Amino acid sequence: MIRLVLVLICLGASLSAQERPPSHCLAVAGEAPGVTYLHNAAFTDPVETDTVRLQYIAHASFLLQTHGGLSAVTDFTGFVGNVDFLPDIVTMNHAHATHFTAFPDPVIPHVLPGWGKFGEGIDHHLDQGEMLIRNISTDIRSGAGIEPRGNSIFVFEVAGLCIGHLGHLHHEPSPEQYAAIGRLDVVMAAVDGGVTLDLPTMLKVMRRFRARIVIPMHWFADGSLSRFLAGMEAEFDVVDTGGSSLAVSLSRLPRRPTVMLLRPSYLRTDE
Repeated sequence: MIRLVLVLICLGASLSAQERPPSHCLAVAGEAPGVTYLHNAAFTDPVETDTVRLQYIAHASFLLQTHGGLSAVTDFTGFVGNVDFLPDIVTMNHAHATHFTAFPDPVIPHVLPGWGKFGEGIDHHLDQGEMLIRNISTDIRSGAGIEPRGNSIFVFEVAGLCIGHLGHLHHEPSPEQYAAIGRLDVVMAAVDGGVTLDLPTMLKVMRRFRARIVIPMHWFADGSLSRFLAGMEAEFDVVDTGGSSLAVSLSRLPRRPTVMLLRPSYLRTDE
């Protein structure tokens, strides 16, 4: 059954995306030499060919940029910094106000909420040529109960990579959800250890995905971050990049699964 789901996902890719290198989300990536990922360029600088630039903005918000100039912001709150910049695509979740805005700028071409009517969830499959964005719904806690399908894991297929943002994840994905997500090369994971998913379960999820790059997010202090890193270091390399952004390409994925620690920084333009 899982194999059938994977085949259907592959067949569902839009024919309009022929200029995008095919993603290997649903297959194990081949071994490739690792490189240094430090990337100190400003968000206004060009992105290399076959590369995606990831910048940690704040909390659970990341900016993804392509060589062709396409941009997306995850868990968009309406503020990315004191800059004159609006992304082409924004994704949002609504567990807390720090993951969405009720008033996104109407100039933004594509606004993708990670929820629908209570309990119904929502489905997205947005193909923008260089980047395809899809979502997988998961449940969230809501008051004393549960909101079914109230969170979305957003998957970005870009530059031949499969990049997953787990949003405000409150439970381990089911086998069907794991299959729908597919193989992730890069994953942004909330590591607060309680507001979202408890730490032991999040560690289990990270080992299941075994993405080549894990980027911690949604941590409120170095204590919770340190506990996550300590739980990962036996099976993953841990690299403190010393910065807020990475330039990632398929040919430069690290040989061993690696936690890449980024420090959040709002967008700015150097004077």
